[in-house]
Amino acid sequence: MKKRIALISEHASPLAMLGGVDSGGQNVYVGEIAKNLTVLGYEVDVFTRRDSELLPEAAEWVNGVRIIHVSAGSPEYLRKEDLLPFMADFTSFMVNFCQQEGQMYDLIHANFWMSGLVAANIKKVLGIPFVITFHALGKVRRYYQGDADQFPNQRFAIEERIINEADRIIAECPQEEEDLIRFYNADPAKITIIPGGFDPGQFWPIGKVLARVALGLDPNEKVILQLGRMVPRKGVDAVIYGFAQLLKTSDFSGKLLIVGGESDDPDPNFTPEIGRLKAIAKSENIEEKVVFVGRRGREALKLYYSAADLFITTPWYEPFGITPVEAMACGTPVIGSNVGGIKFTVRDGETGYLVPANNPSAIAERIAYLYQHPKLMNVLRQQAIQRANDLFTWQKVTDSIADLYEKAIAKNSATFHQVSWQEIVDRGFNNAINAIQKSRGSLRNSILDVADIISNCFSQGGKVLICGNGGSAAEAQHFAAEFVGHFKSKTRPGLPALALNADTAVLTAWSNDVGYENAFSRQVEAFGRAGDVLIGISTSGNSRNIIKAFETAKKQGLNCIAILGKDGGDLHQLADISIIVPENDTQHIQEVQIVVIHLICELVEEKMMLVENSISEVIKSSEFQIPTTHYQLPITN
Repeated sequence: MKKRIALISEHASPLAMLGGVDSGGQNVYVGEIAKNLTVLGYEVDVFTRRDSELLPEAAEWVNGVRIIHVSAGSPEYLRKEDLLPFMADFTSFMVNFCQQEGQMYDLIHANFWMSGLVAANIKKVLGIPFVITFHALGKVRRYYQGDADQFPNQRFAIEERIINEADRIIAECPQEEEDLIRFYNADPAKITIIPGGFDPGQFWPIGKVLARVALGLDPNEKVILQLGRMVPRKGVDAVIYGFAQLLKTSDFSGKLLIVGGESDDPDPNFTPEIGRLKAIAKSENIEEKVVFVGRRGREALKLYYSAADLFITTPWYEPFGITPVEAMACGTPVIGSNVGGIKFTVRDGETGYLVPANNPSAIAERIAYLYQHPKLMNVLRQQAIQRANDLFTWQKVTDSIADLYEKAIAKNSATFHQVSWQEIVDRGFNNAINAIQKSRGSLRNSILDVADIISNCFSQGGKVLICGNGGSAAEAQHFAAEFVGHFKSKTRPGLPALALNADTAVLTAWSNDVGYENAFSRQVEAFGRAGDVLIGISTSGNSRNIIKAFETAKKQGLNCIAILGKDGGDLHQLADISIIVPENDTQHIQEVQIVVIHLICELVEEKMMLVENSISEVIKSSEFQIPTTHYQLPITN
């Protein structure tokens, strides 16, 4: 039987166009892992936030991967910095989805800290183990970005909780492993270094002249490439300053291409960072030498990588960085900042060079050096291709991740028998609590309305008929017994209530002679009078015998109340008032229905006692005002 994996990526969908503020390496990582997992025989669903009204809840993507669009907040674009308040809705959606028949997963792979929060909460409720790839760590990001980091401070405590509760942690490079241990006191035994990767079917070396002609570039011109998201932390400004120094201090003649942005048009109105970068190029008097290309689709990127003599990427902070690997796969040496994952993927002096972050002079010096040594540049090209293919294909990456999954699943299974009984109890309580909490606000008004209808019925001398099937039959008898007996008050008189399913003689005789579908409706016909109340209890709302009973009750002038679950079914349409438990699981619907029944009983009892006390007060008041003078009646002949 195939194992089922849920990938969570709350803000980064595999379907998104890349190059924008919130679209980049994580989108690629999640999509490639999902596709390659299905090749290994896993069933994979990717859960991401629904950011457009046009997106369906579930959509088939490629290789059998499903994309599940989660309703969490308005179905529109929201910055990832603003998404934390909607993770409770994201969690509720996934718990309900997982509880549907056939939707339980063997493991969850969370991507980014908010997805990790969702996975940790699901683990508490459903016991599903989870693996986390952070893609960036909050404390490290805050260190480098300071006030520019607009994520809430709660991120740090949430990350600490995730690191403590995760079954496995994927670090994309040795630096990230060190940061996890240093800043979060992570257990080293939980951490496995697995880098990101590239798809050899998308990225391979294309002849430089051919690539340049395809892009409309001069085949003989020197071309330097910077490609990625247009955000300040990517250090594109340092590349422009370094390029300016190169032009000023040497006889270099060529272009700097900058690919990325929110749209195909490199317009600052769409991408404010491009406006800032253009201003820098203008201030350095090199605006004619710096070409802003705008966003480009994945299929075009290999042309840009192959057309360039050098690829430059100098972010302040980078947990991994997929673009250097893609550039190396296309045979382009990389000048990268000596941070995070870049210093892991780029071998200094072997596939390119590493420079300090935010150091334009070092960038200019390394560019000049490589153009002065063309034979060395050719050696770096060949070594870059070999290193990328030896270590960083998505197939190799996914094989390592799948091996990690199997270890996490096996460990979870091995420890299950040691803690399973306690977990079953805890999970049962947690699920019941969650169901009750969800119902509390949504059912309050309808419970109060039902209590009023039943109280008025009893006050006017009417009776209550109750019916249900299976477990709901037991609830119907329970309900009737609370009215006939007492709930909390031991002094009130019994209230006329009858559970229709309790009369086995009528049920069996009528079901045998006529049909079970009409058994309750026959009793309603016999006992029901205008002004009485019929209560139907059903988890689905589609029980035919209760539907028939409601149809008969409506004809005879009874008030019809339905206590239901799921979407309410057909009974919801027939009832005068419905109490619909917002759950899909039958067990949890029944748990909430018992609470609802007790609340109705308590409310009705209190209302009846209030009426009785009011009548007593009126009687006492009337007796106190009886005149003491005696009048003699006239005698008539």
